Amino acid sequence: MLDIFDFIVEKGGNPEKIRESQRRRHAPVEAVDEVIALYEDHRKTQYNVSQINTKINDTQKQIGTKKKAKENADDLLAQKIELEKEKKAMNESAIEKDKLLKAKLRTIGNFVHDSVPVHNDEDFNALQRDWAPEGVKVEKRECLSHHEVLTRLDGFDPVRGAKVVGHRGYFLRKWGVFLNQALINYGLEFLDAKGYTPLQTPQFMLKEYMAKTAQLEQFDEELYKVIDGDSQNDKYLIATSEQPISAFHADEWLVAKDLPIRYAGFSSCYRREAGSAGKDAWGIFRVHQFEKVCIQFQKFSHQANPDQIEQFILTDPEKSWEAFDDMISVSEEFYKSLGVPYRVVAIVSGALNNAAAKKFDLEAWFPFQGEYKELVSCSNCTDYQSRALEIRYGAKLQTEIRKKYVHALNSTLCATERALCCLLENFQTEEGFNVPEPLRKYLPGAPEFIPFTKELPKNSTSTTWGKEGQGQKAKKEKKAAPAAAAPAPAAAPAAGGEIEATEKIKDLKV
Repeated sequence: MLDIFDFIVEKGGNPEKIRESQRRRHAPVEAVDEVIALYEDHRKTQYNVSQINTKINDTQKQIGTKKKAKENADDLLAQKIELEKEKKAMNESAIEKDKLLKAKLRTIGNFVHDSVPVHNDEDFNALQRDWAPEGVKVEKRECLSHHEVLTRLDGFDPVRGAKVVGHRGYFLRKWGVFLNQALINYGLEFLDAKGYTPLQTPQFMLKEYMAKTAQLEQFDEELYKVIDGDSQNDKYLIATSEQPISAFHADEWLVAKDLPIRYAGFSSCYRREAGSAGKDAWGIFRVHQFEKVCIQFQKFSHQANPDQIEQFILTDPEKSWEAFDDMISVSEEFYKSLGVPYRVVAIVSGALNNAAAKKFDLEAWFPFQGEYKELVSCSNCTDYQSRALEIRYGAKLQTEIRKKYVHALNSTLCATERALCCLLENFQTEEGFNVPEPLRKYLPGAPEFIPFTKELPKNSTSTTWGKEGQGQKAKKEKKAAPAAAAPAPAAAPAAGGEIEATEKIKDLKV
């Protein structure tokens, strides 16, 4: 959340700057004035508490004087009792008003960075750059969808999955399991080589900490709740490893010389997907449980996708935006090493979550559907999350009225089931699946090619199942607006030198 002093002119704040940021987000501007009003009301209540304390202290002195003089002080004792009752009630009121203030404060988004495209429609996301292996055309082609490729590899069972779990349930099997695990192992090894500390996170969190890392609407639309009789013990299943990692240093005071701190978070993730009915309903692209490898990066300031690997970094605010560029480039290098065509887009202001000051998405090409789909989200949350979680650093000088908070940055590296969908579509042939070279050593027998072993059901061919899914579920391709003078990145070699990013992919006609 923002610093309350940013709202108060007398404290050096600039509420008009916050109003302008809210306008860019297409969010309620009047919420800023509501925060200011709640702050003033809370401050008055605190002042009243201090006044009552003064009266109690004065009364106690008078009682002491009378007792020394051996005079009756019953009337003063009665006054003190009433004052203490009044103080208790006023304290309770102050606590409730503080809760209301903080709740309203959390509805105000972070300051939108000046470079973010201002719009409320993601069709106006700004194209930053794109990339494809040399000789590969990025175009829609006649091929199988990812779930059909996986079916022909005998790699998953959606029917029994739906029977056991319900909607969007599935079992991975055989090569589906091995390929998913290969992405996990490769992703973690990739980040470890770049100096990230791997963290396998808890899969659920206390509400106290989840409330400081997730927006309120996520609780209803996205999060699963685990009830344990006593509401104090209620927990929420995580939707991304970013959530527990962001709380990893909660209520700590870090040392500046230890920065930056880089984490490679791995977790299973759980999402209700309540707000995405009809989106990518077939296959394993959008599911309730998945794994993800993410990058977490935190910096300091003076102020169920499937399995997931996440980047998370803590660092100095002066280098915050440099770290943002580094994080997205790490994700780009990862997908270049796999030979996946992609583009990077800047997300419009109206689509940013409250914590993000700026966000880039990496969208990979899916040739069956003929469109780019998001695989990576990279955000700089500045000190928005760390303030709520009280992650501080350095010594606060007596002349300073503000604490120093870390800046927190996060980026997906690989949501493995979703990335697998992309690989299955891009690397299929008529006979099977060409395994991207970096993944081979993690598979039994290190195969270069996995042949199809199973036919598609008669009602599930690319001319029926695939087109039905495409016609009913696929969204209109979003046309990203070109960015001003956005240079194309140089092709980077794959991690470990296993393949060159520009190497032609056998039998790949994207």
